Amino acid sequence: MLPATGPSPGQTCGAVLVFAVLLQFVCVAVTFLYFTSELKQLRETYSKSGIACLTGEEIGNFIQNLDLNESEDRAADPCWQVKWHLGNLIKKMMSRSFEENISALNAERALSLSHTEGQQPRSPSTRIAAHLTGNSNRKNSLSPRNSSPRRGSGQKINNWESSRKGHSFLYNVELRNGELVIPQTGFYYIYSQTYFRFRENENEDSDLLTQIRNPKQLVQYVYKLTNYPEPILLMKSARTSCWSKKAEYGLYSIYQGGVFQLKREDRIFVSVSNSDIVDMDKEASFFGAFMIG
Repeated sequence: MLPATGPSPGQTCGAVLVFAVLLQFVCVAVTFLYFTSELKQLRETYSKSGIACLTGEEIGNFIQNLDLNESEDRAADPCWQVKWHLGNLIKKMMSRSFEENISALNAERALSLSHTEGQQPRSPSTRIAAHLTGNSNRKNSLSPRNSSPRRGSGQKINNWESSRKGHSFLYNVELRNGELVIPQTGFYYIYSQTYFRFRENENEDSDLLTQIRNPKQLVQYVYKLTNYPEPILLMKSARTSCWSKKAEYGLYSIYQGGVFQLKREDRIFVSVSNSDIVDMDKEASFFGAFMIG
């Protein structure tokens, strides 16, 4: 009989080696799966924590208690630092927006008060304006030379058309002896135009014609009368003219206007040079003023 034989040493060694390899493989697989699971959980945890720093009800409560939170020792918490800087930025933006809105509101209120107190738009019943036109039908429209100690240069135009005939009118302004009386202190736009017209007449004295044809300055003055002894010159405009002997007629007009501050009871009037050739045609010679503020 042959004796019973067991596995050979070589087979046993091979089996042990295979079992060790399989066991090592299983251990590596289990370790890999474990760490993969742990990393996934950590990733989800930190992702939710980072989003929670900037979302949810926690950020609103944090901003309200920012001063209290700032006093606590949380410098090591990155999430707290992010929320603290964000809260400060939001508070600064809200404070700046509030200050700008308050400033705009105060400016609007001050502007409305100024309009209410002293800058109300004038209604048609309280408007201050005057427009005077020349009247060629009236004689002696110009004052005589040296007729008044407060006349200024030139000859004052006394007779203006102030009724509502044609284009003339008076709104809350009085006309006295060719002078507009200012009813209220303020800024006024004053304007005036004078029409100079030379026309040769065969029956005219030759000496007078020669005198008129000589070169001369045509001047228009606008004066203001106050409590001061002498009239105050506001505007002056001039030009030099010389009519030819062959000319049948010559026409010139002078216009000027400007803004001036006038006081209550001040008076303004117009004077001209060379009254002999002034034409008081209503469309060509006029004088006026109106209040602008």
